[in-house]
Amino acid sequence: MVPPQWSRVLMVCAGAVLTVTLTACSGFGGDEASTKDPRGTGASAPSGADRVSLVQKLGQDGPLRSLNVEPDGRWTCDDCAGDGVTSTGTLDPEQVTRLHGLLADPRLAQETDQVRQYRATCIDALTSSLLTSVGLITTQDCPGEERPPVAYEILLLLTQATPAEPTA
Repeated sequence: MVPPQWSRVLMVCAGAVLTVTLTACSGFGGDEASTKDPRGTGASAPSGADRVSLVQKLGQDGPLRSLNVEPDGRWTCDDCAGDGVTSTGTLDPEQVTRLHGLLADPRLAQETDQVRQYRATCIDALTSSLLTSVGLITTQDCPGEERPPVAYEILLLLTQATPAEPTA
């Protein structure tokens, strides 16, 4: 039997994974990965690997906040400020370039929950889950929590450029 505090953590994580999967999964991979720039410059257009989603939840009773970022830097954030409002915007070109570089970093694949065998350890902490083309990467804002370096850089970039929050 799972202790009550763990069942709440598992429910939060399962909810975050389900939300991210339903809202963003269809945008990853697919035919876009091999498309050429429509402007005819010969450069490759951003691929599905350049998409990222962030889902955050503060504790077990906090609102579920979700941020989806497209390869071109356009983003939509649902309830990111905790006010029930959907915000939209665009990352600046430097931020888009930085995000694409971080998402292409080969170290990111070693930071997934599956590789790290991640288990949530805190209750009532801000839980942030990034969905990338390499997999789900979860962190919690609590003392002693491991911060995967590449994923944390992505989290900081996204939270500095949008209404999403890096910490509780």
